[in-house]
Amino acid sequence: MEKLAENKKFDYTKKFKTFRNKTLFEKLEPQVQAFIRELSYTFRFTFQEFRQTVEIARDLEMWQEQALPDWWQQRSRELANQAGSLSKRIFFSAVQDHVAALKNGRKSYLKFEKQKFRKKNSKKIIKTDAGENFYGMCPVASPKTVCCNLRTIDAVENCSFGCSYCTIQTFYTSDIRINQNMTEKLKEIHLEKDRFYHFGTGQSSDSREGVLSAHCQFAAANPNILMEFKTKSQNISFFLENDVPENIVCSWSLNPETIILNEEHFTASLPERLAAARSLADRGIKVAFHFHPMVYYSEWQTGYADIVQDIIGQFKPDEVLFISFGSVTLIKPVMQKIRDLGNPSKILQMDFVADPHGKLTYPDHIKIEMFSHMYRAFSDWHNRVFFYLCMEKPEIWMQSFGYVFDTNEIFEAEFGKHTMRKIRTQETY
Repeated sequence: MEKLAENKKFDYTKKFKTFRNKTLFEKLEPQVQAFIRELSYTFRFTFQEFRQTVEIARDLEMWQEQALPDWWQQRSRELANQAGSLSKRIFFSAVQDHVAALKNGRKSYLKFEKQKFRKKNSKKIIKTDAGENFYGMCPVASPKTVCCNLRTIDAVENCSFGCSYCTIQTFYTSDIRINQNMTEKLKEIHLEKDRFYHFGTGQSSDSREGVLSAHCQFAAANPNILMEFKTKSQNISFFLENDVPENIVCSWSLNPETIILNEEHFTASLPERLAAARSLADRGIKVAFHFHPMVYYSEWQTGYADIVQDIIGQFKPDEVLFISFGSVTLIKPVMQKIRDLGNPSKILQMDFVADPHGKLTYPDHIKIEMFSHMYRAFSDWHNRVFFYLCMEKPEIWMQSFGYVFDTNEIFEAEFGKHTMRKIRTQETY
């Protein structure tokens, strides 16, 4: 019997070695590793059970909640008093209930306030030639959601910022690649002269990294397009130092300072972003704002409402072309990357559901609560600024805004009509 027990232990030791190398086990704190190892041998975890336990331990660490060993030490005593003995089933039932309670409870960043991640990866800038791969439709455009038919120009790949939720971090290496000869390449894009086009930079990088001169020349040569530069920086020197065509708009992604501090690393602060927008508006350049992604946390109503008041107080409606709303949306590789980096973050402390594209996002009722709250906050601007949702189903539009565009083509046409009229007449619509 002793020899059989030793053989079983040896067999599980081999399994355990393969388990640990296929997960984030080695990135856990030593005491957490020791705890999971002991638990694995006791309960003979399968690979999936082991992986799930490792991910839960990693999440608790990133959320800055009580470490898994400390929590289980306390909880196991309570369960042992109730059940008499502990089993694998009891462990997983208890830990899953614990994680669910944290996800569904009040997610607060208050204790994160002084813990902004500051370890910045250095990225080399490499000049390259991407051929015809720099231009295309927005990758999330779909008949399953209401989309504006945005065209994207990806002159630059990768970003020096470190937003926890960003998909870009899973697409590229550590280098920033800048596409060369963009002036000539942009001339090759075929455009119909009698229709509107909305072009955007920043799908694969923040716009501040872009080849701005080539983009502006492209906009000047094609007055039927709206060229949007989207950013989270305060670097606007090019637009202050050069003449730019009237059919460009500079937009900023906005979030409460708490979210910027804890989830949007190395980006400009909220006051810096708004000050940059104000400087461009003073020069007669149109601006726009994206509340995307909106993050659901305990103080979200106050945090986002304060930004609305800042915008209304600092800008006139005729200076702002459009305002959009959208929520956190993740693909599984991003979730894995967040855990791999292990920075303090509460982005994953939330129950996610699949959207029409199979990505993970907030449940509909939370989106509707957030979007409708923001739309009401801008009530005085409803007939003076164009509002829209990004990547959302028609039902969410209806319950948040009270209306929806029947097709993506109608949405695109309305967007063009209202924004271009405001540019050309310098008046509100």
